[in-house]
Amino acid sequence: MINRPRTGRSGQTPGPWRELGSACPLLKKRDHGTWYYYVKLPDGPGGKRRRPRKGGFLTQNQAKDAAQKLWDQAQGGIDVDTKETVAEYLDRWHAKRVDLKRRTRIDYRYCIDRIFIPALGHLALRDLRDHHIQEMFQQIWAFNEIKKGNREAAEVAKAGYEAAHLAWSQAITPRPPELRQSWNQALAALKEARAKPRQDTGPASQKRYLDCLGAALGDAVNQRLITQNWAKLVVIPKYVRPQPLVWTDERVARWRETGEKPGPVMVWTPEQAGRFLDAAVDHPMYVMWHLMVYRAPRRGEATGLAWTELDMTKGVAHVSGQLVTDSNYNMWEDTPKSRSGRRSIALDYATLALLTAWRDVQRAQRTAWEEAHRLDPTSCGPYVDSGYVFTRPDGRPHNPKNVSQAFSRFIRRIDLPPVRLHDLRHCAASLSLAAGLSMKAIQALLGHSNYQLTADTYTSLLPQFEEAAANAPVDLVPRRNGIEKPTGQQAPVSDPYSMLPPSPARHEEERQQDVTAASAGEGGGGHLRVVRSTPPDGARPAA
Repeated sequence: MINRPRTGRSGQTPGPWRELGSACPLLKKRDHGTWYYYVKLPDGPGGKRRRPRKGGFLTQNQAKDAAQKLWDQAQGGIDVDTKETVAEYLDRWHAKRVDLKRRTRIDYRYCIDRIFIPALGHLALRDLRDHHIQEMFQQIWAFNEIKKGNREAAEVAKAGYEAAHLAWSQAITPRPPELRQSWNQALAALKEARAKPRQDTGPASQKRYLDCLGAALGDAVNQRLITQNWAKLVVIPKYVRPQPLVWTDERVARWRETGEKPGPVMVWTPEQAGRFLDAAVDHPMYVMWHLMVYRAPRRGEATGLAWTELDMTKGVAHVSGQLVTDSNYNMWEDTPKSRSGRRSIALDYATLALLTAWRDVQRAQRTAWEEAHRLDPTSCGPYVDSGYVFTRPDGRPHNPKNVSQAFSRFIRRIDLPPVRLHDLRHCAASLSLAAGLSMKAIQALLGHSNYQLTADTYTSLLPQFEEAAANAPVDLVPRRNGIEKPTGQQAPVSDPYSMLPPSPARHEEERQQDVTAASAGEGGGGHLRVVRSTPPDGARPAA
């Protein structure tokens, strides 16, 4: 190791550098110049000399300490001579991660290109520290404040647009041209406000960014490129998985008054789920949604279900694949989300009957489409024999994003409290819990590898279950001056599940139903219609 001072041409520290070394005439002056070091390492491939160097130290001892630290790292196997930047390393790391699912690789690519490289890409990998990453997240938080202002500005612009439109529509004809001009200006201001970024980068996204960077830096530690994973020292807002909430009458009333959802994850009550299914009977996606309400497949698993994986004799659906889509609506086949996602789902009698009828509808749609293609090949392309259960009239599978959008539009049209398509899995879990299924059985139904995830997140106690659990302790305590139980409530029971309506599967008389399929219209736009026979006296109609 060699330490030498560095000075400027005029003897002053600032300015263009020129090494004078021990020949500097001002070297004896205190605080003159800066020190640098270089470390001689074993030659690299091809006999290339390896002498990393660094300057800018105010004292000789500082330079010696830094050189010693670099030497110790080199002896520990760290490549201290690399000049690879963070951007170069992240590109190289992503290129070799062929073990990742396609969707995960797309997400990682987004993080690298849009988040990491703009903030950290210019740094040398061996110079990266935790404070650099922390500063990156501080910039994200600051940008969130800007987005908040953009949201508020968009709300003001929307109110101005609505006021201008109302003034124009209520004006007496012939309407003054200045009202139309004011309306156009308000519309332009609204478009401009909505064009600015308004969506927050929340704790969930921040955690995803940090996990991606942590995985990359963890691999760099294993390759001896850096000493430790600096992402582990970064502090971000804690991400708390949202707890599902049930749409009680009070929450529904508040939502209708303010338009605000109580939480990001909402669950329908059995009555609301029944209203949805009754209204959706004539919808082309009814059978798929029925399957999701009761048997809880993910949307990609439902759209990717093949007839070859459906055992109609035993009433079992084998989940062995899924359809995945990106932000550009590109769609591809993939394996289930996890190993536990590859599972077999027993079908209830109602869903099995609907699938049997839907198979006939699909065959009728194929016949109609092939005939239309024969008559007019330019307007109707050839039928696609995709082999999927749920398809469009031409045989192509539904894009998962289109299924979510169709679901959102439909529940707005029938004026039900809003839930996401994915929330139907929460509905299925809650219904199964209320019906008396064990948590382990619900975990298997949902395809979770983590029991705690099922118990904490994917189940919500239904109101009638909570009422039974709340009343049970009160009924156990004998009182002379107690509160009289309201008229109509049942006697206390030891099993709170018995407070719920019995499962339809227990009523043998309800197993008989007439399911017919009809093809509507000459164009082959077949749809499914369920016709139930009148139940005998004393029996309840099936849900």
